[in-house]
Amino acid sequence: MKLYEYEARNLFREQGIPVPEFRVVSTAEEALKAAEEIGGRLVVKAQVLVAGRGKAGGVKLAENPEEAYRYAKQMLGSEIKGELVKKVLISKAVDIDRELYLSIIVDRSIGAPVILSSPEGGVDIEELARSKPEKILKIFVDPVVGIREYHAREAARFLDLDEQTLKKAQQIVIDLYKVFEKYSCELAEINPLALTPEGSLVAIDAKIILDDNALYKYPEFSGEYVRDLSYYEAEAKKMNFSYVELDGNIGILCNGAGLTMATMDSVYILGGKPANFLDIGGGARADLVERAVSLLLKHPRTEVLFINILGGITRCDEVARGIVEAIKKTGVAKKMVVRLKGTNEEEGRRILEENGIYVLEEMDEAARKAVQLGGAI
Repeated sequence: MKLYEYEARNLFREQGIPVPEFRVVSTAEEALKAAEEIGGRLVVKAQVLVAGRGKAGGVKLAENPEEAYRYAKQMLGSEIKGELVKKVLISKAVDIDRELYLSIIVDRSIGAPVILSSPEGGVDIEELARSKPEKILKIFVDPVVGIREYHAREAARFLDLDEQTLKKAQQIVIDLYKVFEKYSCELAEINPLALTPEGSLVAIDAKIILDDNALYKYPEFSGEYVRDLSYYEAEAKKMNFSYVELDGNIGILCNGAGLTMATMDSVYILGGKPANFLDIGGGARADLVERAVSLLLKHPRTEVLFINILGGITRCDEVARGIVEAIKKTGVAKKMVVRLKGTNEEEGRRILEENGIYVLEEMDEAARKAVQLGGAI
């Protein structure tokens, strides 16, 4: 479960990690009051759970409270990459001398936390790993033993800081690990960690992803820290679908988590980006398929719908009827790629082709077609 930035900042602040003074508000009037209380130059940030909000107009620098008010008014109620902005964060602007990077993630290949440290923050860490892998230090931590002083010291030294600031960075690494461990995080990230002209270190941006399987241990997340589900997540939850919101433009609908993940991998390998992940499970009847397809057809970022079904207890003719009914009910015409294999495959193919929907046989071929329609090839 992703936390909003203000939620992640709260956890950082509680642990003692330095963050800029901030308020989270839900109206423009509250934004003006918060900006006046904080004073000086301000940053207004839309609280949405999507990547690239800055480029989409979700982060603005304000010179005064009145300007912060105008930006907040523009953002609140708007949509950024399909997500409604219900809250904005008003934060004190920080003078930055250098931008650094610190995070802790779970490396599933070895089942252990990894500290990532880089003297070049403020950029996409995946892109940095591709272009300048030597700029990222990885430190593996035994989850039984936990973090030690030498782990924190090594991570801090890689940031290329003077001796006095080095000690501050070392403490931030330790505190970040404490947050990571306390809340069973999959990711705890500071990007950027700002070095100010005065030699202070401040977490400018905060990102936390919690392990859904561990949420039962933290009753506090039923209150302040629980994120709002998007409309699509909420609707999928009502229908008991396994649904994950992503940031691409190709909707993925399959039956079975393994097939859904393999389909996403195929799309990624070919250069495409999934908009979402929806698993209808086994044995889905036409009415359930209709609701699932309708949900993805309505999704604003889904430009191409890729339906990949391996029919066992799920019958291909039932899937086909559900697809046709969804198109009729929603009246939404989007590019669609369908691959059906298995039980009642011939009947499913006949139903779809009678309604002008061409069916592909091979998964690789279908994935390539979806990515082509999505504009990546």
